[in-house]
Formats: sequence, C-alpha cells, structure tokens
Amino acid sequence: MSKKQKTIKKPVTLSGKGLHTGLQVDLTFRPAPENHGYVFKRVDLENGPLIHALSKNVTDTSRGTTVAENGARIGTIEHVMAALYGLEIDNVLMEINGPEAPIIDGSAKFVVKALKEAGLVEQKENRNYFELTEKINYSDPDKGIDITIFPDDKFSANVMIDYNSKVLGHQYASLGKMNDFENEIAPCRTFVFFHELEFLLKNDLIKGGDLENAIVILDHEVPQEELDRIADLFNKPRIKRNSEGVLNNLDMYFSNEPARHKLLDMLGDLALIGRPIKGKLIASRPGHYANTQLARKVSNLIKETEKKNIFPEYDLQALPVLNIMQIMALLPHRPPFLLVDKIVAMTDSSIVGVKNVTMNEGFFMGHFPGEPIMPGVLIVEAMAQVGGILVLNSVPDPENYSTYFLKIDKVKFKRKVIPGDTIVFKLEYLAPVRRGIVYMFGQAFVGDELAMEGEMMAQIARNRKA
Repeated sequence: MSKKQKTIKKPVTLSGKGLHTGLQVDLTFRPAPENHGYVFKRVDLENGPLIHALSKNVTDTSRGTTVAENGARIGTIEHVMAALYGLEIDNVLMEINGPEAPIIDGSAKFVVKALKEAGLVEQKENRNYFELTEKINYSDPDKGIDITIFPDDKFSANVMIDYNSKVLGHQYASLGKMNDFENEIAPCRTFVFFHELEFLLKNDLIKGGDLENAIVILDHEVPQEELDRIADLFNKPRIKRNSEGVLNNLDMYFSNEPARHKLLDMLGDLALIGRPIKGKLIASRPGHYANTQLARKVSNLIKETEKKNIFPEYDLQALPVLNIMQIMALLPHRPPFLLVDKIVAMTDSSIVGVKNVTMNEGFFMGHFPGEPIMPGVLIVEAMAQVGGILVLNSVPDPENYSTYFLKIDKVKFKRKVIPGDTIVFKLEYLAPVRRGIVYMFGQAFVGDELAMEGEMMAQIARNRKA
C-alpha cells in the first residue's frame, strides 16, 4: 500500500540561538498542502521572501548547510531538515525571523519533539518516492570521501567516519528503517575538537556556540589550566576531561554518537533532493559539501528522468504525419514484420510513432498460449523502425538509403504489452548525426505508463544498386 504525504496538524514554534550568528530566533513550523515541500519564509525581511530547501539553492557548506533564494538566506538548516526527513514529513512552511536556524542542543531531538507535539497528519496524495535504477556516487579521493547510493526497494544508510583521532578512532553508524530515526539518530549532537574552539570563537564563527550544544573531543592531553581558560572564554563553569576523551560537562548517549550525528547531517542534506528516495546509502567520511553535491546529482537525475518520462500527447482525430502507405514508402519492412502503424509527430531531432497491438499478431500463437504477451525483442524492433523513419527523413532521397542498427544499450522493460494495447514510441537524438552514425534515446508508452526504454546506435548507408 502506497504511503501518503504528511504535514503537521497545527503550528509549533521553536526558539534558540543560531550557532554561528549568535542571534536569538523563532522558528515556526506551519502545515502546508500536498506537493508543497520544505519552504522557509524570512518573516523578518520585507515581503517575507521564500527560500525553497533544495540542493540547487545551496550556497555555503563550510560550517553547516546554507540555502539562499529571492535575495534571502537561511543557514545551519541540516538538523531541522533531518528531523523533517526522519519523521517522513513531506510538506511544511517554516517561518523564521533570522538568518540561521536555532542550534538548541546541537541535535535534532527537540525539533522532533516539537513536530510530534504539533501532530502529524496524512494527506490525500501519495509520497513521491524516487527509486534509483543505477548507483550514484560522489567521491573525493584526496580527502578519503566516498558516498554511494545503490538501488534498493527501501531507504537505509551506513556511515563511517575517521578523523585520525585516537579518541574517535573509526566509527560506524547505520539506519535500517526510518522508524528508528527518532530514538537512534535524532538525539545525537554535533561535535567539535578542542583545538578548534578558540579559533572558531575568535573568528566569530560560533557566536552562538556553547559547551552544552556540542560534544567537545580532546584528542590529545590538555593541561587543566587550558581547559579552565577555554571555559572562561565561553563564560562556563570549570570542566575536566573524562575517561572517554571528551569534556565531562556532557554524557555521551552512544559510544558512536559522532558517527550517528554525521548520519543525521546526511539525512538533513539529502532532504534537499526535494523527494524521498529509495536506495542503500554507504558513506565514508561524509561532510556537508559532499552530501549536498550528491543531493544535487540525484536532483539532476530526477529532472532528467521526469523530462524523459513525459508521455507524448497527440490528437487521435488529427491526420497522421505519415500514414501506413507513406511509412512503407520509407521502410523496406513488410507485414508481418512491419511494426509501425503511423507517425503522429516528427521534428528534425525527434519522432513519435504508434503501434496498435491486436490479437491478430502472429507471434501471439506461441508467445504465450493462454497468456498472450508481445515479445520484448519485437517492442525493441518496433522502436527501431520508428527511429529508422526519423533517420531516413534526414536525407533528400530516403528510398536510396537504409538504416542498420549497430548497438542497443540500457534497455529496460517496465510493463508487459498485451493485445488491445496501443504503444506510443518517442525517440530523440542524443547527439547530432555524424558520418552517418546516429545515437537515439527511445521510450515506449502504453497509456501514460512507461513500458520500455533504451538507447540505440544506428548507421545510415546508401543501398547497393541491383
């Protein structure tokens, strides 16, 4: 059963300081209609500009993820986004009166708590999952970063971190199902190394930083006097190093809390894809830049896929561009191997053709008795014939040429074709024709469903004289 989109039942507000700006902000989550997505609204600015939380709007990833649109920006959004993504909330308007989301305790725990108190409600539309059909990868070998999403029928994530720290060591974290997010991932706080604190503070990079909203890791021995000095800088009580190599003002929720927090960050950044995905995520040393680059890759793939999968509309009452007699004047094929009935649209680089599938087709006698299914190889052949018409239409004397297909690649069958179906083929050039070689991408639709797709390479050649 398909999952439905979700929003919240009523508005809820969170308040706190921005980690980097130190500004006190109020963030109000409001219900939103189906297919609205995640949208911020800067209510402190004139006309309340909207900022869509999408990978294309990412402008900075140096110490968190920042998005900008319509002359406004909002920073450090990853924990808020992770809470929405982890609770499988699809649509929400977020009104904020400052340039940065509140850091609170450095995790997503309190965001999750607030959203659950507001209540979640199912909407009428189905969740618009994107199911990967091939792996997508982002890597930076120099930094040891490698993130890959593999096709799968559900979402899961595995993260490994390694900071060459004897305190952290190699840490792993995993999320097998979203139901575990609230208890296993959401409470995990951000972390910082002790040696970074003073630099960050003196360079105004953590004006809202607090020893209580981050786990501070001491990866080497630090004199107590230095610990005292840093505590004084933050106007906090004196602290000590504990046996785990972290400051003793906070207790670790999990032995691998830093790795779990990195997984949390990844979920927040992947939320910028704009749609939930199905795939198995495996990440080594992820960070905001790498995460958002991967999200952008997936977003671009979705855009390309949706563009390709638009059913070619045509008027059933209109005269065809080419009828069956005109097709026979172009192609050498004849019944029972002529598998195109008419051409309904054609430009210099694309074509749409139609094949009506009836029980009278000879191949149904043996494929299969009692369960007639059009052979996949003949669907490919029909598509090739439509493509051949497009190619032959590019020469002034098509009767003197033939097309010979050299390669068929990346063919995928999505549904079976049976008697009574009408197949609509859409093909377009992937590159200009060069030296008689043609590359095309083709799709076969039955109704508005994609039945088959694939890439083809063909050669156009002059016929030999008899």
